[in-house]
Amino acid sequence: MQNALGQRTWVIAEGHIPGSGHGEGPALESHETACILNASGTDAQVEITVYFTDREPAGPYRFTVPARRTRHQRFNDLTDPEPIPRDTDFATVLHSDVPVVVQHSRLDSRQAELALLSTIAWPAG
Repeated sequence: MQNALGQRTWVIAEGHIPGSGHGEGPALESHETACILNASGTDAQVEITVYFTDREPAGPYRFTVPARRTRHQRFNDLTDPEPIPRDTDFATVLHSDVPVVVQHSRLDSRQAELALLSTIAWPAG
């Protein structure tokens, strides 16, 4: 029997969605993404809370990552309870009811030469 992969709480301490860019269409639009792997046999109920430098947190944003699947959740697409503001620094705490693995990526299309950043989130528990 395989041990559960991942953790239930993850932190992405850095976030910023540029308000403009050179990319055309969703594929090349500047974005932040939480890449979530649920290798377990149980659907993961995920909540994201977003923290800011000068205001109260937003969220939680809730969604499901099906069992034995991955989901790439763009922060640009989070709208309920409110959209994530552009051109604003933020940090994220992600909590799941089953262990998952989280990686953070960003596509910055503010310049014609696109920049892609990717890093593992910090497992907090």
